[in-house]
Amino acid sequence: MAEAEAHSVVIVGGGICGLATALALHRKGIASLVLEKSRSLRADGAGIGVHANGWRVLEQLGVAAELRDTAHLITVYHDVWQQGDKTSREKVPVRTELRCLNRKDLIEALAKDIPAGTIRFGCRIAAIDADPAGGHGAVLTMADGTTMKAKVLIGCEGTYSVVAKYLGLSPVRTIPRPVLRGFTWYPHGHSFDNEFLRLRVGDFFIGRLTITDNLVHFFITMPKPPTDVNTKDLKKVRDVALKKMQDVGCPAEIIDIVRDSDPESLNFVTEFWYRPPWEVVFGSFQKGTVTVAGDAMHAMGPFIGQGGSAGLEDAVVLARSLGRAVDDADGAGKDAPAPAREKMIGEYIRERRPRVALLSLESFIMGALLVRSPSPVTKLFCVAVLILLGSKSLRHAYYDCGRL
Repeated sequence: MAEAEAHSVVIVGGGICGLATALALHRKGIASLVLEKSRSLRADGAGIGVHANGWRVLEQLGVAAELRDTAHLITVYHDVWQQGDKTSREKVPVRTELRCLNRKDLIEALAKDIPAGTIRFGCRIAAIDADPAGGHGAVLTMADGTTMKAKVLIGCEGTYSVVAKYLGLSPVRTIPRPVLRGFTWYPHGHSFDNEFLRLRVGDFFIGRLTITDNLVHFFITMPKPPTDVNTKDLKKVRDVALKKMQDVGCPAEIIDIVRDSDPESLNFVTEFWYRPPWEVVFGSFQKGTVTVAGDAMHAMGPFIGQGGSAGLEDAVVLARSLGRAVDDADGAGKDAPAPAREKMIGEYIRERRPRVALLSLESFIMGALLVRSPSPVTKLFCVAVLILLGSKSLRHAYYDCGRL
């Protein structure tokens, strides 16, 4: 039998968090291998809002300047609630940096600065076992039967994480709430302000974010998925959504955005994923030198727009912690002993747990208000907690996870 491959650091998942972690480790002089199950970089999901805390991370990773050139600054939250013949409006200035990035631009910016050969595509993990040699790492068995040893294993593969399952974490919870997302391109420019429009009409919650003078991102949260339609046929899903939006009296300019959207950009999911805040507080995020980051650690739904930025923060803190293990081994490039790696992963978790627990709590409560229609007493309690958390002032966006 051929001897198993051996690597110092293996990252499972080539999404935003996985690529950011690989790039952060590279900046610290630590080599890693990223295992991605798809055959190419995954750029689905349309747009992603990045707040000031995420931009601080992108600056540390060295990709902020080029990404800022791809997206305008969003300066206003524009909330519109349409109830029958009555419409209420509120505009609130965005006091921190907020831009909506094309997810494809973000993925490609992170990937291009990672050394060639770091990302290995088409790798699906069938099983994870503890290293029988006692190196505090893990042995991965791939779907094709080959094996690989990892001194450090980091699960960044999202909500249905095989690494999270190995750590004993409970499966993520789901909220059945379909969302259609996409881009609309205006070759001659659009007339929208640089704002995040948040529109509620009936049971529909709709968002519109300007990216550039020509590009707009939108999302439509529907009360239930379309029936009698193949949800993989995104044009038909869009047509059904348009009909329902017209039925509830959605403004014509929003109808036009969705109707004129690029069919190739459409993305549809039928539910939100989240890990309850109490599981984030008490969950086991470490077994030896195996850990998780991003949605695998703290999936929180889209309710406060911090899932992506929180995963970027994880990448910097984790790379900084592992960098200290290397430094303690007397020189960059020298492999750190297993106890040092294990200790620094523990430090990473202790630093991240309070931060992501508060984000998960805030997102959980916001989701309860927006989706679950709580009783008046529960609603009052939720609002009080959000006030304490500073949700209205976007306190979470001011966070600085520190230098790499």
